[in-house]
Amino acid sequence: MTVWDDLVGQDRVREQLAAAAKDADALVTAVSDGKPLEQGSKMTHAWLFTGPPGSGRSTAARAFAAALQCTSPDRALGGEPGCGFCDGCHTSLIGTHADVQVIRTDLLSIGVKETRDLVRRAQLSPAVGRWQVIVMEDADRLTEGAGNVLLKAVEEPAPRTVWMLCAPSLEDVLPTIRSRCRHLTLGTPPVEAVADVLIRRDGVDPERAHSAARATQGHIGRARRLATDERARARRAAVLKVPLRIADVGGCLKAAQELIDTATDDAKQMAEEVDAKETEDLKAALGGVAGGRMPRGTAGAMKELEDKQKRRKTRTQRDSLDLALTELTGFYRDVLALQLGSRIAIANVDVQDSLDRVAESSTPAQTLRRIEAVIACRRAMDRNVAPLLAVEAMTMSLRAG
Repeated sequence: MTVWDDLVGQDRVREQLAAAAKDADALVTAVSDGKPLEQGSKMTHAWLFTGPPGSGRSTAARAFAAALQCTSPDRALGGEPGCGFCDGCHTSLIGTHADVQVIRTDLLSIGVKETRDLVRRAQLSPAVGRWQVIVMEDADRLTEGAGNVLLKAVEEPAPRTVWMLCAPSLEDVLPTIRSRCRHLTLGTPPVEAVADVLIRRDGVDPERAHSAARATQGHIGRARRLATDERARARRAAVLKVPLRIADVGGCLKAAQELIDTATDDAKQMAEEVDAKETEDLKAALGGVAGGRMPRGTAGAMKELEDKQKRRKTRTQRDSLDLALTELTGFYRDVLALQLGSRIAIANVDVQDSLDRVAESSTPAQTLRRIEAVIACRRAMDRNVAPLLAVEAMTMSLRAG
């Protein structure tokens, strides 16, 4: 099992990264630190991975990071880096390698302070590995100020430091940053490839694996969750009933409220799992006593943690709502395919009766307007419109058609 095995349906990207890892290995082996890269080398100091959600952007970046740290003796015999078994590969993949920093955020944005800390780390020489690797999974969440801080580090990289940025599209990254990165585009993996991974790696029943892969239209993370989490399946089933529950104004308002309540419950559940432990850990670090008063001067740190937890809860609620809206878009996409007699595969075959009912009772023009209403709702929430108002407006538009 190599480090590339989880990179599903991305053969071209895999080939490019494997070639770059081989050049990087030759460079570290043959050239002393601080020398420029060889002419024509496929390796460079900054990479930008883009692709639709679920395409495996962060998976590709982590696999590449592991290949750069590979210490397999087979390399000396002409083998490619990225064996998946050596200490460098293993620790990189599980997140414990001292020279591989993976940055992901559960907040709405990545600020200047966090980015400055990263830039300082990037100036260090590798401690135990062959490269200092910074993987930023949510580069699209950098604020403008944070992007400007990062630009300097990408523009003038330290020797043997590699930046790997992940974002949905080129437009989500500052032009000045993306112009200094080597760009790799990942596509949506084929349904069969996603199902194969679920069966092979997660031990999912083949029928359920194919159903989840088809329902999520090739989104690896969502497919895994749908195949392994009963609660996720129940939530999806409830979302796909919305088009049949909006026959009157009351049904629209009730459906909207239930979507918001479900997203709020998801955020609350995550908060209960994480917030209490974070708070207790910080209190202990600041010298607090269980059940007693906190030492003087610690109120600011506690308030900062509370603000962070509040922002994370907002992000979780928005992500849950966005997933529901994505599933609604998929439903109406299937309806449109039926109305137009398209040969494309239907994603939501488990609700075929509902698809047929909506397709027979409406026109393709109405279906397109409904898809536009869902997209408008997502845009409204991006502009910080109150979620309930945005979803209510959407359900009313879905009813009007």
